[in-house]
Amino acid sequence: MKLPAESDFTSRLRSAAVTARVGLWLGMCFLICFVTGLISHYAQNADHPLPFPASPVWGYRVTQGLHVSTGSAAVPLLLVKLWTVYPRLFRRPERRLRPLLLDALERGSILVLVAAAVFQLATGLANAAQWYPWTFSFRSAHYAVSWLAVGALLVHVAVKLPVIRDVLGVDVEATDHDRPSATEPGALTRRGLLRATWVGSIGAVVVTAGSTVPLLRRVSVLGVRSGSGPGGVPINKSAAAARVVAAATHPDYRLVLVNGRRTKAITRADLLTLPQHVEELPIACVEGWSASGRWGGVRVRDLLDLVGVPAGTDVLVTSLQGTGPYRTTVLHGNFADDPRTLLALSLDGEPLSLDHGFPARVVAPDRPGVLQTKWVSRIEVRT
Repeated sequence: MKLPAESDFTSRLRSAAVTARVGLWLGMCFLICFVTGLISHYAQNADHPLPFPASPVWGYRVTQGLHVSTGSAAVPLLLVKLWTVYPRLFRRPERRLRPLLLDALERGSILVLVAAAVFQLATGLANAAQWYPWTFSFRSAHYAVSWLAVGALLVHVAVKLPVIRDVLGVDVEATDHDRPSATEPGALTRRGLLRATWVGSIGAVVVTAGSTVPLLRRVSVLGVRSGSGPGGVPINKSAAAARVVAAATHPDYRLVLVNGRRTKAITRADLLTLPQHVEELPIACVEGWSASGRWGGVRVRDLLDLVGVPAGTDVLVTSLQGTGPYRTTVLHGNFADDPRTLLALSLDGEPLSLDHGFPARVVAPDRPGVLQTKWVSRIEVRT
């Protein structure tokens, strides 16, 4: 079968004027995804050279909502951009050295950018749906490939900057940078195609953003979480899935506090006799969903005082879960000392449900949901 030539593509819609305008918005979506992804990655690190802030309490909720929303918006933008540049894949290579090198950089950057973008979008959507048909670490792979995507994007922009500057400075219907064969009108005008692309991107956000924005939940048919669950807070992992039902409901349950040789074991009944506090705090997850709840319980700082843990000390929180990447999490000193950080015993005035972490869970402000450890069995000074 004969491959098509660049001249076989005749639509005026496949133009640099359209590509640059779509690419501008796609680049902004990529950069927002990149920055918010770096924030999330840093927040989940066990070591923080600079403390991750505990305020505002909604900070992580906003960044992850932006991360998933801009990722969703990027899908139609990427498809349209690929459609407009597709003919250039069949362009004959340049013969002179400098144009040949620039052409190789352009094609190479596009290849890496498209591959990285498809990987990020596909794995990101799978992660949002909690479907993992792979054996590698999603977090590590997503982080590494994000650098490849942004690097390729910067190289691509650098190579095409003269053309981008020219076409963005004139009317979208200008033909200065059109391919010679791009003369046939399309089903839409160029402005019509751009408007349809913007509508598609906005639509992609609307049908997914309800996981973060409660007002959109009724129309966000593709939102990964509807907001249903005990106390109006969705559940990612159930007690049955974590295999903790027997341990969490056993009458011999004790919360163990450890500071070196100082150890104290506390029953749930004992926890309820300690000073109780109520905080309105969100659970915000890397999948982009979030929900606020009125959590009641004991301040973690008060518990640490029982075994003489100094202020500013990082502690290790252990779950009753036998396995899992987040069976243990590090609660950094600024979070442990924050008066809003609770070992929660109730939600919305009712005892915690098993699926929300009964008998006790950690809830801290501005913290990834995967680190809000459920079914807490032990809190000890990190060594």
